[in-house]
Amino acid sequence: MIVCVLFPRFPLVAALGDRRELIAEPVALAPEAGRRQVVGEVSPAAEAFGVVVGMRVGEALARCPELRLVPPDPDGVRSSWIRVLDSLERIGAACESDNPGEAYFEADGLQRIHGGLDGVFEATRRATGRGVRIGCAPGRFSARAAALRARPRRRGAVVVPASQLPHFLPPLPVALLRCRAGLEELPATLEQLGVATLGELSALPTQAVAERFGHPGLLALDLARGRDTPLEPRRPPEPVGERLELPEAASGPQLERALELLVARVLARPERRGRTLRSLALAARFVEGGTWRRRVTLREASADATRLRILLAPRLAELPSPADTIGLDVEAWGPPAHDQGRLVDDRSPRAVRRARIAEAIGQVREAAGSDAALRVLEVDPASRLPERRAVLAPYPTEEGL
Repeated sequence: MIVCVLFPRFPLVAALGDRRELIAEPVALAPEAGRRQVVGEVSPAAEAFGVVVGMRVGEALARCPELRLVPPDPDGVRSSWIRVLDSLERIGAACESDNPGEAYFEADGLQRIHGGLDGVFEATRRATGRGVRIGCAPGRFSARAAALRARPRRRGAVVVPASQLPHFLPPLPVALLRCRAGLEELPATLEQLGVATLGELSALPTQAVAERFGHPGLLALDLARGRDTPLEPRRPPEPVGERLELPEAASGPQLERALELLVARVLARPERRGRTLRSLALAARFVEGGTWRRRVTLREASADATRLRILLAPRLAELPSPADTIGLDVEAWGPPAHDQGRLVDDRSPRAVRRARIAEAIGQVREAAGSDAALRVLEVDPASRLPERRAVLAPYPTEEGL
């Protein structure tokens, strides 16, 4: 049996923060800067006016003139959801989660630990807190449908055994298929063709569905018939990141210097252990509220500070408004950075000298700590405040920097 932990409107609740009482009013997440101008998660009061997720901002405001748009907080949503997943993993759950607000894990191996299925549900509620909906069924899709039937104020969970799936799934609308990646547009087409429920979809011939919709249609047909793919639990990430507060009206060279400092700090972290970086995330918190986050995946994993700055610098131009904090997080690690020795040393004397200095600094850092060798990095030379003109940054130990 698979347990689904569902937090309705989690991105909206996380973005509201201390203003959660606004969830009773018509509110919606504003579109992210540089993305499609559509609203995100909406409150129940906004849904009563016909505002739904993915609706254009102009249409949403026309349907609900009192609609209040809340700045999105992708960085805060990610941090809050990682804390929830960490709490679930402390009770022994191996979670799979592709979207903030919903997680899945196998319950069979936890029943002996927590004293049965009810004990697993109780441990899940203690780990996640209030407002959670819990459903349990043989598959991921059916477990989510069961969680939608649950009520947060009630302590129990909705359990759908395998024997009841043929009676539980058919009356449900095909709109539930939107929760699965790759099937976001399929329910609208099915509804136009007159297929409104999962029972009507499961009654269609397999060959006809495959010919009309291809692989997405076959996946939707399997879900409607109670068949699902196995879970793929996540690997717990290693939280390695750096944050830097920016001076007022920081832009241009100041942001590039801040990025250089962040890259140097990340590469100097002891958690790196000589590994390369496969994926990085550049985040910022705006002066007027809200956050911004962009992920950059390297085609080849690298620990070269110059290459990382070249790849990340264009993302700084996408900042839509002034930021007071900028950060750099490691999303995925690559293999260890091993350099093959040269048969013929054709490097210039300057390169040889830099390599020797880097080796000496590495030895000093191993003996006296990571802060034993620092360099002065100019950030804002024209500032009137001396402490803003330069900062101390870790000296690079990679050869050729």
